[in-house]
Amino acid sequence: MARSKGNKSKPTPLPPPPPMDSADDDLMNDLLTQLDSRDQNVQIESAQVLNDMNLNQKADNIEASSSRKDPKSRFKARQARKAAALAQSYSPDDPEVQARLAKEAQDEMDAIKRVCKELSLDIQEINPDGHCFFSAVADQLALLGILPLDQANYANLRIAAANFMQSYPDDFLPFLPSLVGEDGAGALDAGLMSLKEFEDYCTAVRETAIWGGEPEIVAVVRAFNVPIHVVQGGQPPVVIHNPPDYSRESNVYDDSVVRISYHRKLYGLGEHYNSLRKVHKLS
Repeated sequence: MARSKGNKSKPTPLPPPPPMDSADDDLMNDLLTQLDSRDQNVQIESAQVLNDMNLNQKADNIEASSSRKDPKSRFKARQARKAAALAQSYSPDDPEVQARLAKEAQDEMDAIKRVCKELSLDIQEINPDGHCFFSAVADQLALLGILPLDQANYANLRIAAANFMQSYPDDFLPFLPSLVGEDGAGALDAGLMSLKEFEDYCTAVRETAIWGGEPEIVAVVRAFNVPIHVVQGGQPPVVIHNPPDYSRESNVYDDSVVRISYHRKLYGLGEHYNSLRKVHKLS
């Protein structure tokens, strides 16, 4: 007796590998932090573990199993791909990449040190732990007497920046792209954060080790009404951020300003800030 088509057996497809769970996320973030280490052996070992995690494959799985309207999943996939690319750049079997990265880092540091020499500044190294921008500014605010020493820390700076941003959302939303914009599949423009996304962003600034960037610089400048001068390896060599209500335009030789250095290449993860202190010459 012939079997009907409806009873015809079919091979059961194998399920795809599971997408990253929270444990994978935590491990990836920990390893990325270790790539900031100044110990090359730690960097290489962390990169090797990241490479072994098959992050590109996991990003594919996340995208395949999630809805196009799920920005959180797309964000996780994008972060996984970035981590995979970064880990690859640390590969000890790629001497050309390592030599190029080392030269870029040295060229940038040389350029920053030239500006520091002209302005009589010393680089005060800040721990590369994700809080470096806030720690560098806290160090400067203590030196200027704007914050007491016992309050000059990254935690208080994060709170101040997040609270200011949250109080003036219209001033910051235009500069914060939505996850459903440029990071979305096939998106052609950045889009803007929703108010909910903005609230989540401010919470992340306040409570996590999310890096500080241009929005946070503006927030700190305005919250403390103090100029921030950022010395960098590119052009212009000094980027000046003045508060809108400041009595006058500050210049690179002013003493009553926050001075920090911005390094794109110094550590493995690229962006890093140090504090710049005035050199006190002996009379």
